Amino acid sequence: MDKFIRTNGLNLHYLDHPGGEPALVLLPGLTANAHEFDGLIAAGLSPHFRVIALDLRGRGLSDKPEQGYTMADHAADVIGLLDALDMEQVVLVGHSFGALLAIYIGSQYPDRVSRMALIDVSEAATQPKTAELIKPSLDRLGRILPSWEVYKQEMQKMPYLDGFWDDSLEAYFRADMQSNDDGTVQARAQPGLIAQAFDAVINEPWGDHIKAAGQPAVLINAPGPYGPPGAPVLVAAEDAQATAAGFPDCRYIQVPGNHVTMVFGPNAPKVVDVLTEFLSEV
Repeated sequence: MDKFIRTNGLNLHYLDHPGGEPALVLLPGLTANAHEFDGLIAAGLSPHFRVIALDLRGRGLSDKPEQGYTMADHAADVIGLLDALDMEQVVLVGHSFGALLAIYIGSQYPDRVSRMALIDVSEAATQPKTAELIKPSLDRLGRILPSWEVYKQEMQKMPYLDGFWDDSLEAYFRADMQSNDDGTVQARAQPGLIAQAFDAVINEPWGDHIKAAGQPAVLINAPGPYGPPGAPVLVAAEDAQATAAGFPDCRYIQVPGNHVTMVFGPNAPKVVDVLTEFLSEV
């Protein structure tokens, strides 16, 4: 299942889950890795579909060059992966940053994308103020902790989880962890590289990309609080609905959970149901 491929000047790591057609390529969030989608796999996304989940450059086990984190750079990596795997056209499924990348690829490489499933994204979330909402997630990057158990305990305290935990979420964070020679651990993603990727998001004309992405699309939104009850919502329903309305062909569907918990545990089957129904129309 764990595979590597050389493309666009670097080694990319991906998970290849067997299944039927159409093939799905899953693009994770800003700091996330390919195991972010383990909850969806456990909920039956594979083997219903063949699912390729990618570690984007600078994340997970993929190479981490010092420069090259524009949307164009990320898109070239994905297209290079498709070329190397002889995949002429796929369904792109992206979460958060990965959803923006799917939109970018859909607008710039329309012949390579048959459909898009966009998980919890909005044009409003591409503004600098979003950095404050995702600060707890970004703050973990670069921190060095004494062991995996301590790292795990720190992750379990994240406000956006609000006590939520399961095996798939633990596998995701374990894949996110790098073990150092002295026994300490830290996140694999580096703060400076993630900052480059976030800055690149802010500089893109998303309104233009959204209008140009003409593939059938579904925008799946989980407007639960990004933390305990009363916490802010990362992608508000009204913002997600406005974004969906900007596409030539996109429907809006709401599911339970928040920006993270929507793809894990009891919420994951809801997302899989939406994807299965959407793709049954292919």
